[in-house]
Amino acid sequence: MSTYKAINLIKRPQPGPVSADVFEVVEKELPEVSSGEMLIKQTQMSLDPAMFGWMSPDTESYIPPVELGTVMRSSGVGEVIESNHPDFSVGDRVMGMMGWQEYALSNGQGTNKVQAEVPDETVLSVFALPGLTATQGLFNVGKPQQGETLVVTGAAGSVGSIVGQLAKAEGLTVIGVVGSDEKANWIVNELGFDGAINYKGGDLDDQLTKLTPDGIDLYFENTGGPIQNRVIDRMNAHGRVVVCGMIADYDKAVPSPGPSWVPVIKKRLTIQGFTMPDHFDEVPSLLGKLTPYVQAGKIQYRSHVLEGLESAIEGLNLFFSGDNKGKLIVKL
Repeated sequence: MSTYKAINLIKRPQPGPVSADVFEVVEKELPEVSSGEMLIKQTQMSLDPAMFGWMSPDTESYIPPVELGTVMRSSGVGEVIESNHPDFSVGDRVMGMMGWQEYALSNGQGTNKVQAEVPDETVLSVFALPGLTATQGLFNVGKPQQGETLVVTGAAGSVGSIVGQLAKAEGLTVIGVVGSDEKANWIVNELGFDGAINYKGGDLDDQLTKLTPDGIDLYFENTGGPIQNRVIDRMNAHGRVVVCGMIADYDKAVPSPGPSWVPVIKKRLTIQGFTMPDHFDEVPSLLGKLTPYVQAGKIQYRSHVLEGLESAIEGLNLFFSGDNKGKLIVKL
Protein backbone atom coordinates (compact mmCIF):
# COMPACT_ATOMS: atom_id res chain seq x y z
CA MET A 1 0.00 0.00 0.00
CA SER A 2 1.44 3.37 -1.01
CA THR A 3 -1.51 5.52 0.11
CA TYR A 4 -3.71 5.75 3.16
CA LYS A 5 -6.85 7.56 4.31
CA ALA A 6 -6.93 10.57 6.61
CA ILE A 7 -9.65 13.00 7.68
CA ASN A 8 -8.90 16.71 7.73
CA LEU A 9 -10.80 19.44 9.55
CA ILE A 10 -11.77 22.00 6.91
CA LYS A 11 -14.38 24.18 8.69
CA ARG A 12 -15.17 25.25 12.24
CA PRO A 13 -18.36 23.55 13.46
CA GLN A 14 -21.41 25.61 14.40
CA PRO A 15 -23.18 25.16 17.75
CA GLY A 16 -25.18 21.94 17.85
CA PRO A 17 -24.44 18.52 16.36
CA VAL A 18 -21.32 18.39 14.21
CA SER A 19 -22.12 18.16 10.49
CA ALA A 20 -20.10 15.99 8.14
CA ASP A 21 -19.14 18.94 5.93
CA VAL A 22 -16.64 20.25 8.46
CA PHE A 23 -14.42 17.30 7.55
CA GLU A 24 -12.80 16.06 4.35
CA VAL A 25 -11.68 12.50 3.72
CA VAL A 26 -8.39 12.50 1.78
CA GLU A 27 -5.90 10.00 0.35
CA LYS A 28 -2.27 10.58 1.28
CA GLU A 29 1.02 9.12 0.14
CA LEU A 30 2.86 7.11 2.76
CA PRO A 31 5.70 9.34 4.01
CA GLU A 32 9.38 8.56 4.01
CA VAL A 33 10.76 7.90 7.48
CA SER A 34 13.73 10.15 8.25
CA SER A 35 16.31 9.82 11.00
CA GLY A 36 14.69 10.11 14.44
CA GLU A 37 11.26 9.21 13.09
CA MET A 38 8.98 6.19 12.97
CA LEU A 39 5.89 5.19 11.03
CA ILE A 40 2.96 3.85 13.02
CA LYS A 41 0.04 1.84 11.65
CA GLN A 42 -2.85 2.96 13.82
CA THR A 43 -5.19 0.15 14.85
CA GLN A 44 -7.71 1.95 17.05
CA MET A 45 -8.31 5.61 17.78
CA SER A 46 -10.14 7.37 20.56
CA LEU A 47 -13.08 9.76 20.37
CA ASP A 48 -13.19 12.18 23.29
CA PRO A 49 -15.37 15.15 24.33
CA ALA A 50 -12.26 17.35 24.33
CA MET A 51 -12.39 17.24 20.53
CA PHE A 52 -15.17 19.83 20.49
CA GLY A 53 -12.81 22.32 22.06
CA TRP A 54 -9.99 21.34 19.72
CA MET A 55 -12.19 22.11 16.69
CA SER A 56 -13.26 25.53 17.93
CA PRO A 57 -11.48 28.74 16.83
CA ASP A 58 -10.63 29.61 20.44
CA THR A 59 -6.94 30.52 20.48
CA GLU A 60 -6.98 31.19 24.23
CA SER A 61 -7.82 27.62 25.18
CA TYR A 62 -5.41 25.23 26.90
CA ILE A 63 -4.26 23.85 23.56
CA PRO A 64 -4.15 25.50 20.11
CA PRO A 65 -7.10 24.61 17.87
CA VAL A 66 -6.66 22.11 15.07
CA GLU A 67 -5.55 24.08 12.03
CA LEU A 68 -7.99 23.99 9.12
CA GLY A 69 -6.82 21.72 6.35
CA THR A 70 -4.89 19.46 8.71
CA VAL A 71 -5.62 16.04 10.17
CA MET A 72 -8.16 16.03 13.00
CA ARG A 73 -6.47 15.57 16.37
CA SER A 74 -7.01 12.39 18.41
CA SER A 75 -5.16 9.84 20.48
CA GLY A 76 -4.74 6.26 19.40
CA VAL A 77 -2.86 3.02 19.67
CA GLY A 78 -0.89 1.30 16.93
CA GLU A 79 2.18 -0.65 15.88
CA VAL A 80 5.52 0.68 14.68
CA ILE A 81 6.04 -0.67 11.16
CA GLU A 82 9.19 1.26 10.24
CA SER A 83 11.63 2.99 12.56
CA ASN A 84 14.68 5.20 12.35
CA HIS A 85 14.18 6.25 15.97
CA PRO A 86 16.69 5.02 18.57
CA ASP A 87 14.04 4.39 21.24
CA PHE A 88 11.45 2.55 19.16
CA SER A 89 11.67 -0.68 17.18
CA VAL A 90 9.53 -2.28 14.50
CA GLY A 91 6.79 -4.23 16.24
CA ASP A 92 6.54 -1.95 19.28
CA ARG A 93 2.98 -1.21 20.32
CA VAL A 94 2.59 2.48 21.13
CA MET A 95 -0.02 5.02 22.16
CA GLY A 96 -0.10 8.76 21.65
CA MET A 97 -1.64 11.58 19.64
CA MET A 98 -1.95 10.11 16.14
CA GLY A 99 -4.91 11.88 14.58
CA TRP A 100 -7.75 10.71 12.35
CA GLN A 101 -5.61 8.71 9.95
CA GLU A 102 -4.61 5.15 9.23
CA TYR A 103 -0.86 5.81 9.49
CA ALA A 104 1.04 8.37 11.55
CA LEU A 105 4.61 9.64 11.21
CA SER A 106 6.09 10.43 14.63
CA ASN A 107 9.32 11.78 16.09
CA GLY A 108 8.51 10.05 19.36
CA GLN A 109 7.36 13.14 21.24
CA GLY A 110 4.25 12.30 23.26
CA THR A 111 4.41 8.66 22.18
CA ASN A 112 4.66 5.94 24.82
CA LYS A 113 5.27 2.23 24.51
CA VAL A 114 2.45 -0.04 25.66
CA GLN A 115 4.06 -2.51 28.03
CA ALA A 116 0.96 -4.30 29.34
CA GLU A 117 -0.27 -7.38 27.49
CA VAL A 118 -3.84 -6.13 27.16
CA PRO A 119 -6.16 -5.57 24.18
CA ASP A 120 -6.08 -2.27 22.30
CA GLU A 121 -9.55 -1.46 23.64
CA THR A 122 -8.22 -1.73 27.19
CA VAL A 123 -5.32 0.56 26.34
CA LEU A 124 -7.63 3.30 25.03
CA SER A 125 -10.37 2.75 27.61
CA VAL A 126 -8.16 2.60 30.69
CA PHE A 127 -4.49 3.41 30.15
CA ALA A 128 -4.84 6.25 27.63
CA LEU A 129 -6.62 9.59 28.15
CA PRO A 130 -9.59 8.30 30.21
CA GLY A 131 -7.52 6.63 32.89
CA LEU A 132 -4.81 9.29 32.89
CA THR A 133 -7.42 12.05 33.19
CA ALA A 134 -9.27 10.24 35.97
CA THR A 135 -6.07 9.60 37.90
CA GLN A 136 -4.74 13.13 37.59
CA GLY A 137 -8.08 14.77 38.36
CA LEU A 138 -9.06 12.61 41.30
CA PHE A 139 -5.77 12.21 43.13
CA ASN A 140 -3.70 15.25 42.24
CA VAL A 141 -6.52 17.80 42.03
CA GLY A 142 -9.34 16.34 44.13
CA LYS A 143 -7.16 14.87 46.89
CA PRO A 144 -9.75 12.37 48.15
CA GLN A 145 -9.86 11.26 51.77
CA GLN A 146 -11.27 8.00 53.07
CA GLY A 147 -14.82 8.40 54.35
CA GLU A 148 -15.67 11.40 52.17
CA THR A 149 -18.58 11.58 49.73
CA LEU A 150 -17.87 12.07 46.02
CA VAL A 151 -20.36 13.01 43.32
CA VAL A 152 -19.19 12.47 39.74
CA THR A 153 -21.15 13.52 36.67
CA GLY A 154 -20.88 11.62 33.40
CA ALA A 155 -20.40 8.65 35.70
CA ALA A 156 -20.98 6.02 33.01
CA GLY A 157 -18.53 7.73 30.67
CA SER A 158 -14.93 6.77 30.06
CA VAL A 159 -13.48 9.19 32.63
CA GLY A 160 -16.30 9.30 35.18
CA SER A 161 -16.58 5.54 35.51
CA ILE A 162 -12.87 5.24 36.33
CA VAL A 163 -13.01 8.18 38.76
CA GLY A 164 -15.82 6.48 40.67
CA GLN A 165 -14.07 3.12 40.83
CA LEU A 166 -10.80 4.65 42.00
CA ALA A 167 -12.65 6.60 44.68
CA LYS A 168 -14.45 3.46 45.86
CA ALA A 169 -11.11 1.68 46.10
CA GLU A 170 -9.93 4.55 48.33
CA GLY A 171 -12.88 4.16 50.71
CA LEU A 172 -15.13 7.00 49.58
CA THR A 173 -18.91 6.97 49.23
CA VAL A 174 -19.50 7.46 45.49
CA ILE A 175 -22.64 8.80 43.82
CA GLY A 176 -22.77 8.91 40.01
CA VAL A 177 -24.90 11.13 37.79
CA VAL A 178 -25.96 9.50 34.51
CA GLY A 179 -28.51 9.93 31.72
CA SER A 180 -30.43 6.64 31.74
CA ASP A 181 -31.67 3.92 34.07
CA GLU A 182 -29.52 1.38 32.19
CA LYS A 183 -26.38 3.41 32.95
CA ALA A 184 -27.49 3.85 36.55
CA ASN A 185 -27.86 0.09 36.95
CA TRP A 186 -24.44 -0.50 35.40
CA ILE A 187 -22.48 1.83 37.67
CA VAL A 188 -24.24 0.60 40.82
CA ASN A 189 -24.59 -3.13 40.17
CA GLU A 190 -21.39 -3.76 38.21
CA LEU A 191 -18.98 -0.96 39.12
CA GLY A 192 -19.95 -0.79 42.79
CA PHE A 193 -21.06 2.85 43.08
CA ASP A 194 -23.11 3.53 46.22
CA GLY A 195 -25.90 5.26 44.29
CA ALA A 196 -26.87 6.78 40.97
CA ILE A 197 -28.97 9.73 39.82
CA ASN A 198 -30.64 9.75 36.42
CA TYR A 199 -30.70 13.46 35.66
CA LYS A 200 -33.41 12.91 33.05
CA GLY A 201 -35.93 11.51 35.50
CA GLY A 202 -37.39 12.43 38.87
CA ASP A 203 -36.76 15.25 41.31
CA LEU A 204 -33.03 16.01 41.25
CA ASP A 205 -33.06 17.74 44.64
CA ASP A 206 -34.87 14.81 46.23
CA GLN A 207 -32.54 12.22 44.66
CA LEU A 208 -29.43 14.12 45.67
CA THR A 209 -30.61 14.75 49.23
CA LYS A 210 -31.44 11.09 49.81
CA LEU A 211 -28.13 9.83 48.41
CA THR A 212 -25.89 12.40 50.16
CA PRO A 213 -27.32 12.70 53.70
CA ASP A 214 -23.93 13.90 55.02
CA GLY A 215 -23.38 16.40 52.23
CA ILE A 216 -20.75 16.30 49.48
CA ASP A 217 -17.02 16.70 49.99
CA LEU A 218 -15.72 16.19 46.46
CA TYR A 219 -17.42 16.96 43.13
CA PHE A 220 -15.88 15.69 39.88
CA GLU A 221 -17.55 17.63 37.08
CA ASN A 222 -17.62 16.16 33.58
CA THR A 223 -20.86 17.48 32.12
CA GLY A 224 -22.41 20.64 33.56
CA GLY A 225 -26.18 20.86 33.27
CA PRO A 226 -28.94 21.33 35.87
CA ILE A 227 -27.38 19.02 38.45
CA GLN A 228 -24.41 21.36 38.86
CA ASN A 229 -26.15 24.05 40.93
CA ARG A 230 -27.74 21.44 43.17
CA VAL A 231 -24.44 19.72 43.89
CA ILE A 232 -22.74 23.01 44.76
CA ASP A 233 -25.57 23.81 47.18
CA ARG A 234 -24.98 20.50 49.01
CA MET A 235 -21.21 20.82 49.26
CA ASN A 236 -19.68 20.65 52.72
CA ALA A 237 -17.36 23.31 54.09
CA HIS A 238 -13.91 23.19 52.46
CA GLY A 239 -15.20 20.90 49.71
CA ARG A 240 -13.32 20.56 46.43
CA VAL A 241 -14.69 20.82 42.90
CA VAL A 242 -12.67 19.27 40.07
CA VAL A 243 -13.78 20.67 36.70
CA CYS A 244 -12.82 18.28 33.93
CA GLY A 245 -15.47 18.73 31.22
CA MET A 246 -18.67 20.54 30.31
CA ILE A 247 -20.28 18.49 27.54
CA ALA A 248 -23.71 20.03 28.21
CA ASP A 249 -22.39 23.36 26.95
CA TYR A 250 -20.12 22.31 24.10
CA ASP A 251 -22.92 22.54 21.52
CA LYS A 252 -24.26 25.90 22.74
CA ALA A 253 -23.44 29.32 21.33
CA VAL A 254 -23.78 30.75 24.85
CA PRO A 255 -22.87 28.56 27.85
CA SER A 256 -25.41 28.11 30.63
CA PRO A 257 -25.01 30.29 33.74
CA GLY A 258 -22.87 28.69 36.41
CA PRO A 259 -23.63 28.27 40.11
CA SER A 260 -23.86 31.25 42.47
CA TRP A 261 -20.62 32.28 44.12
CA VAL A 262 -22.44 32.76 47.45
CA PRO A 263 -22.10 29.09 48.52
CA VAL A 264 -18.52 29.14 47.23
CA ILE A 265 -17.75 31.85 49.78
CA LYS A 266 -19.91 30.50 52.61
CA LYS A 267 -18.47 26.99 52.30
CA ARG A 268 -14.92 28.03 51.36
CA LEU A 269 -14.94 25.77 48.35
CA THR A 270 -11.89 25.12 46.19
CA ILE A 271 -12.71 24.94 42.47
CA GLN A 272 -10.03 23.93 39.99
CA GLY A 273 -10.17 23.18 36.31
CA PHE A 274 -7.53 20.97 34.71
CA THR A 275 -6.58 19.57 31.33
CA MET A 276 -4.27 16.70 30.48
CA PRO A 277 -1.91 18.50 28.05
CA ASP A 278 -0.47 20.26 31.11
CA HIS A 279 0.50 16.87 32.49
CA PHE A 280 1.70 14.80 29.54
CA ASP A 281 5.20 14.79 31.03
CA GLU A 282 3.71 13.03 34.07
CA VAL A 283 2.26 10.10 32.10
CA PRO A 284 4.72 7.50 33.46
CA SER A 285 3.96 8.41 37.07
CA LEU A 286 0.20 8.51 36.42
CA LEU A 287 0.38 5.06 34.83
CA GLY A 288 2.35 3.91 37.84
CA LYS A 289 -0.46 5.12 40.10
CA LEU A 290 -3.26 3.65 37.98
CA THR A 291 -1.82 0.27 37.03
CA PRO A 292 -2.02 -1.41 40.47
CA TYR A 293 -5.76 -0.72 40.65
CA VAL A 294 -6.20 -2.34 37.23
CA GLN A 295 -4.04 -5.33 38.15
CA ALA A 296 -6.06 -5.79 41.34
CA GLY A 297 -9.26 -6.03 39.30
CA LYS A 298 -10.69 -2.82 40.72
CA ILE A 299 -11.23 -1.11 37.36
CA GLN A 300 -13.87 -2.32 34.92
CA TYR A 301 -14.83 -0.65 31.68
CA ARG A 302 -16.96 -1.07 28.62
CA SER A 303 -16.27 0.26 25.16
CA HIS A 304 -18.45 1.32 22.27
CA VAL A 305 -16.58 0.40 19.09
CA LEU A 306 -17.26 1.95 15.69
CA GLU A 307 -15.89 0.35 12.52
CA GLY A 308 -13.79 2.23 9.99
CA LEU A 309 -12.08 5.61 9.94
CA GLU A 310 -15.05 7.53 8.54
CA SER A 311 -17.35 6.35 11.33
CA ALA A 312 -15.59 8.90 13.54
CA ILE A 313 -17.43 11.76 11.83
CA GLU A 314 -20.92 10.77 12.96
CA GLY A 315 -19.58 9.06 16.06
CA LEU A 316 -18.74 12.42 17.63
CA ASN A 317 -22.42 13.23 17.97
CA LEU A 318 -22.99 10.25 20.24
CA PHE A 319 -21.56 12.44 23.00
CA PHE A 320 -24.54 14.78 22.62
CA SER A 321 -27.21 12.10 22.29
CA GLY A 322 -25.76 9.97 25.09
CA ASP A 323 -26.39 6.84 23.02
CA ASN A 324 -22.86 5.55 23.44
CA LYS A 325 -22.36 2.87 26.06
CA GLY A 326 -18.80 3.14 27.22
CA LYS A 327 -15.57 4.50 25.77
CA LEU A 328 -15.98 5.58 22.16
CA ILE A 329 -13.37 3.89 19.97
CA VAL A 330 -12.92 3.71 16.22
CA LYS A 331 -11.43 0.44 14.97
CA LEU A 332 -9.35 0.85 11.82
